[in-house]
Amino acid sequence: MADVDNIQMQPPQNRLIGDMPKIGIRPTIDGRRQGVRESLDEVTMNMAKSAAEYLSANLRHANGLPVECVIADSCIGGVAEAAQTAEKFARAGVGVSLTVTPCWCYGSETIDMDPSIPKAIWGFNGTERPGAVYLAAALAGHTQKGLPAFSIYGRDVQDAGDTDIPADVQEKLLQFARTGLAVASMRGKSYLSMGSVSMGIAGSIVDQAMFENFLGMRVEVVDMVEFVRRIEENIYDPDEFQKALAWVKANCPEGEDHNPPEKQRSREQKDRDWEISVKMALIARDLMVGNPRLAELGYGEEAMGRNAIAGGFQGQRQWTDHMPNGDFMEAILDTSFDWNGIRQPYIVATENDALNGVAMLFGHLLTGTAQIFSDVRTYWSPEAVKRVTGHDLEGPAAGGFLHLINSGPTALDGTGRQTLDGQPVIKPFWEVTAAEAGQCLDATTWHAGTVEYFRGGGWSTCFKTLGDMPVTMSRINLVKGLGPVLQIAEGHTVELPAGVHDVLNERTDPTWPTTWFVPRTTGSGAFRDVYTVMYNWGANHGAISYGHIGADLITLASMLRIPVFMHNVEEERVFRPSAWNSFGTADPEGADFRACANFGPLYGSY
Repeated sequence: MADVDNIQMQPPQNRLIGDMPKIGIRPTIDGRRQGVRESLDEVTMNMAKSAAEYLSANLRHANGLPVECVIADSCIGGVAEAAQTAEKFARAGVGVSLTVTPCWCYGSETIDMDPSIPKAIWGFNGTERPGAVYLAAALAGHTQKGLPAFSIYGRDVQDAGDTDIPADVQEKLLQFARTGLAVASMRGKSYLSMGSVSMGIAGSIVDQAMFENFLGMRVEVVDMVEFVRRIEENIYDPDEFQKALAWVKANCPEGEDHNPPEKQRSREQKDRDWEISVKMALIARDLMVGNPRLAELGYGEEAMGRNAIAGGFQGQRQWTDHMPNGDFMEAILDTSFDWNGIRQPYIVATENDALNGVAMLFGHLLTGTAQIFSDVRTYWSPEAVKRVTGHDLEGPAAGGFLHLINSGPTALDGTGRQTLDGQPVIKPFWEVTAAEAGQCLDATTWHAGTVEYFRGGGWSTCFKTLGDMPVTMSRINLVKGLGPVLQIAEGHTVELPAGVHDVLNERTDPTWPTTWFVPRTTGSGAFRDVYTVMYNWGANHGAISYGHIGADLITLASMLRIPVFMHNVEEERVFRPSAWNSFGTADPEGADFRACANFGPLYGSY
């Protein structure tokens, strides 16, 4: 049993350089004084305050810190007040802009003109004043000027002065703000490429221009020899190393060594592998976000880090042919807890698959949860399962399923041992309890790396993800001449009878973590059936997030101008800028591609 007595919740913190982005609320108003403006000032400002209170109460940043809203000093009736507000927002670090109004305003005079900030307009649905008319006029101005904005308009008419936010408006406000904050949180941060291209995997050919122009991020590159240097020269916190190693010995039980006896590493070698694996985790974290303790030890440069919001480790093969694999490092960093307690997961992509790392980052920023990194390994048809196991699939798995598995770098949260109302979940880290962390640890065994793959040894996680969890698998792919595209598959995890699981799992590598996944099928297109989803998946990896977050991913992608070429999100949940309608309403997928190409990447040409 895991030792949970000393697992403490770490206070939420911003471990990166730069303040957390804020939401700017812009109350716009009819500028005509001597009666019109004066009659609307209070109700307009109250609308802004209601929006700010609602968003602040219902959102957190992915690091657990509260979301702050900044309201304009006055209602915006024209260009001068718009400029004053823009200046205030720039000083305050606003990264998301929400305009609210219950009335007619002068559209192009009052809109937010910052091209790099996601923006939306909430036009009050009332009859006393034409808020909807301003909404339409302002959106037209945004579209005409190449500044895509989201339209928020309640279905039902409200009475003048009503401060309640209807449920449909609440949903759109949260969807816009959540995704806008994700966009703003990436801007100015780094992706840390630790090593280079792993085994010819296209996703680990890191495209710096894509990161810069679509995400507003820089790419930092550190050769894997830096790990050797820091290990050999002891450039890590020695006290934390001893603490971490003791924690590992107490909470990371070794499972069966499945290597042939003649290829099994000695006990001495395995102990060394543990020590190096723990040091690798400390070093990778320090490389990403820095560590002030290193400065105290005389390593001022190393203490700074790379301000990396995400990263990836090449590993194979140059590293793993000689040194222990990166599975422990990646798994524990991606997990929402370690020897220091419960904390925000890091985003570290296996095999330096940066494109899958971006998908993991998207999922984490939208949910605050740990992400599962997997190979999209196998489609199991009902017929194949019957042939191999004699078992007839039924229930959610009746049409077959996908076997998601990797060599052991998957977050331990992926066990599904956290619970809500008796159901398995993956929680935002700030909701994870010590007992749940312990249950994740108890559900995981660590196995000596398969030496046919990992000549240098190392350790791989092994667990089985519990079923009945709503999850979303996503992936960024690069297309020459087009740029990044996003694919999304919502579905559920499933559990198989123990005997069936064992037979199927033994056909791959029983020492690796397994997630059985059934995407939601629609009967047409790429989601005609489960096989078709597998057939149309664009790369060897997928990022799996808890919850059905496909709608948020579509909204996020539209902000960044990344088209979505494959998804199973219901039409009524899709939320894109109003300008997308001008590119065709009968073919939303095609319109998305045309709109993204027309407006181009958020931060520059690609």
